[in-house]
This record gives sequence, structure tokens and C-alpha cells, in this order.
Amino acid sequence: MNFHPEGAKRANSVEERRLMKERRVREGRTQAALVFDGAACIGWCQFGPTEELTNIKHKRAYREGLAALPDWRITCFFTDKSYRRKGVAAAALEGALREIARLGGGTVESYPEETEGRSVPGAFLYNAALSIFEQQGFERTRRIGKHCWVVTKVVTPG
Repeated sequence: MNFHPEGAKRANSVEERRLMKERRVREGRTQAALVFDGAACIGWCQFGPTEELTNIKHKRAYREGLAALPDWRITCFFTDKSYRRKGVAAAALEGALREIARLGGGTVESYPEETEGRSVPGAFLYNAALSIFEQQGFERTRRIGKHCWVVTKVVTPG
């Protein structure tokens, strides 16, 4: 919920935040590409139009170099800890890009971390590693944190 406009409120309990997210899902106001192993959901990638995902990390640095808002943002990944380093995040990103193409395409932006040359626990990679975005054709636009980049890609409608 952190990336949705109403999710920035830290006063909400875990249960309140879960209910807020469930409401968004039931109302069709949130998107995610889910990755399954059989019947079990083992990971996902949250994406959506910029107006749906208004909150991002490093927002002040982000605003400093902003030329134009993207059509879409990819803001959050989750991978079950027993499936980390097995390609789940890459599969979720690929699914999100296919869905964005189906929904009309446009400029897609995300904010991954550069992990090369350092050890980063998977639980802290809320927006995945930079390398999986570059493998999907994203280009580094600018740095907005010590290890965080803005990356962009234009997705054609499909």
C-alpha cells in the first residue's frame, strides 16, 4: 500500500492496510503480475498508472531531475523467500510488461537497486535488482539514491 496515495499514512495498522489493499483489488484499482508454482503464488510485481502509484522512494531526488511523468510505474516486487534467486522477479517483470502492452503500452518507469559488487538481502530489494530491468531492455535514466536508479522503457501496445 505504500505506493498508493492513501498508503502513505503510517498510522494504519497492518490489518487496516490489508483491508485497504483488498478494497483496491475488488474495485479493480490495482494491478500486479503474479507468479505461481502450481496453486501457490510465489511472487508478484506491482505496476500501475502513475496516478495510481503516486508514492515512490527517494521522491525528493526523483523530482529534482523530473522531465515528465511516465504512463506506468513498476513499484514493488515480492518473492517468497524459498524461491529467491530462481528467476521469480524476472518472470513477474516480464508478465507486468506483457500486461502493460495489453493495456495500451506507453512509457514505463521503475526504481531498482544496483546490486553488482555488493551483497543485498532479497527481503530488502522491494523493487528488485537493476540487472533484471536491463535484461528486459530498460535504460538507466538517472540515479536517485546511493544504489537506486530510475529506469525507463517504452512498451508498444500489443
